[in-house]
Amino acid sequence: MEANKTSGILSIILGLIFIIFPIFSSELVSIMIGVSLLFLGIASILGGFSAPSVIVGILAIIFGLLFIFNIDALSFLLGLQFYIIGILMILLGIAGFFSGQDMSKIASVLIIILGIIAFILGGFSINNPIYVAILIGICLIIQGVRLYISE
Repeated sequence: MEANKTSGILSIILGLIFIIFPIFSSELVSIMIGVSLLFLGIASILGGFSAPSVIVGILAIIFGLLFIFNIDALSFLLGLQFYIIGILMILLGIAGFFSGQDMSKIASVLIIILGIIAFILGGFSINNPIYVAILIGICLIIQGVRLYISE
């Protein structure tokens, strides 16, 4: 199985986990967001070797590691994690839009829209992060389907 299909399946599974098991605690949220950012970053890098995809992938991996290991020096980011997720989703969508594939453009537009919604709901989600968890799950499923179908 090639890398795109494997990344797609992992993204779909992680997206379903986000939707089926919403947030139980803020620490679990940070770990789940970190893992999803790692997968998103890896999928972005493996999905296309264009400069924007690689840059967004590296940023997603860096933030993913920060959230997983809960680095105290950057603990102020934990309150802003949903805004960061929204911005990364928008950047990933823009990078995917310029990749040149028709399926990629449709998925990219959906990811941009979900990123904008995640950014807007970021303020509401600090007290109730279930909204962003569901949006991230949907985004991961869309990205996973895109990766699985792409050739």
